[in-house]
Amino acid sequence: MELIKIHRNDNVAVAVKPIGKGQCFNIDGKEIMALSDLPFGHKIALSDIPEGSDVIKYGYPIGRATSSIKTGMHVHVHNLKTGLGEELTYSYNPESSPLKPISPNSFMGFKRKNGRVGIRNEIWIIPTVGCVNGTGEVIARKARELLSGSVQGVYCFPHPYGCSQLGDDHENTKKALCGLINHPNAGGVLVLGLGCENNGIDGMKAMLGNVDEDRIKFLVSQEHEDEIGLALDLVKGLIKSAETDKREAVSTSELIIGLKCGGSDGLSGITANPLVGALSDRFIAEGGSAILTEVPEMFGAETILMNRCKDEAVFNKTVSLINNFKTYFTDHNQPVYENPSPGNKDGGISTLEDKSLGCTQKAGSAVVVDVLSYGERLTSKGLNLLESPGNDLVASTALAVSGAHLVLFTTGRGTPFGAPVPTVKISSNSALFKKKPNWIDFNAGELISGVALNDLVDDLYTYIIRLASGEMQTNTEKNNIRDMAIFKNSVTL
Repeated sequence: MELIKIHRNDNVAVAVKPIGKGQCFNIDGKEIMALSDLPFGHKIALSDIPEGSDVIKYGYPIGRATSSIKTGMHVHVHNLKTGLGEELTYSYNPESSPLKPISPNSFMGFKRKNGRVGIRNEIWIIPTVGCVNGTGEVIARKARELLSGSVQGVYCFPHPYGCSQLGDDHENTKKALCGLINHPNAGGVLVLGLGCENNGIDGMKAMLGNVDEDRIKFLVSQEHEDEIGLALDLVKGLIKSAETDKREAVSTSELIIGLKCGGSDGLSGITANPLVGALSDRFIAEGGSAILTEVPEMFGAETILMNRCKDEAVFNKTVSLINNFKTYFTDHNQPVYENPSPGNKDGGISTLEDKSLGCTQKAGSAVVVDVLSYGERLTSKGLNLLESPGNDLVASTALAVSGAHLVLFTTGRGTPFGAPVPTVKISSNSALFKKKPNWIDFNAGELISGVALNDLVDDLYTYIIRLASGEMQTNTEKNNIRDMAIFKNSVTL
């Protein structure tokens, strides 16, 4: 197989391997000859497409032809442009129904006192302000010598914020840090402050509300002569409290998976994203939850998600999610369609619609049950949409903050980064899987080699259960890569 026509109504096909000029193919009983060389992941016209006409992929328009395109021509940024505009008016046309429930499985997790479940038992150090990042890193490094029992590691999450911020930026920082402090993958948390920052510990405590004092400790560095020594004493107590925690059988209905893609290519919407979508549907059918974010990468495919909303109230929240993010772009005098990235284009993605229609396949076919604002924790089981930009680090951190136990990250180009929670890298093609075994955890490219989707879903499902049970680690965990980034869109003093 060298070309894939994704939907019966498409007027382009995707090359699953490099195509040479003059090669001929039979698609739907019609002979197609390539009029030029075609890189892997790129599109070829299956019929003549007049200038100004829609280019169809996934059964939907991905933009308009900027010149006349003949059958067999390469279709890309040189002859295709986005059809997206600014803020739109939408109508609710429900087209989805709940997935058929299936009996949940189980994994071995850590049950917390507040009823939540973790898949790791780690000690986290959360700086309230960037000024104490270095101190937090020193404490984490020294504290690793104190590990015992079921505690798996001590990690600090540095960030540049927490002071000199105003308005929404200040609130976003507080919400993001509180989300991590409350995350059940942490068996204990040291909240490390400086003392003069506007994101002070008293304000953090007010947002956190009631906390488990055995699990969460606070330290203001300026109030103590030896803050590192005192911090190590506090971490030692956190380890002692968490070291006796044991894994026990937990229903998969408690599992929350984050859905993210980055460095996509022309196969992402054919292999990795549909695979993750099918897996998401399976966990949701078992009573679990999934969170889809990257709002700008919903542009052009948003009506598909809107028509899957469970009711008109969720539909209206989705409309606000989309239009508010478009306003965010225009308020900064930026076009809403300034995407895909150079790497995406190299991989064969031509427009934002092209990227979005592939991107949203990670959400499978489940009903959308809720829309979360940035920093908001998931409360409704099922498929949730989350306010966040497309940036890999910002979006993946946002997923963790909202409660995702792990992030499924699909990619056609590859990246070494890791979120604060286990980050499963899923390659869209086998070449990347073979080239970067220290980055990629699972290969969706096998779908091109003839492996059935259901079989690969079973394999990925088994992998996730084992991962959640602590039987294995992701490459980011093995490499001790845990990044975080907080959403910022305003003034720094």
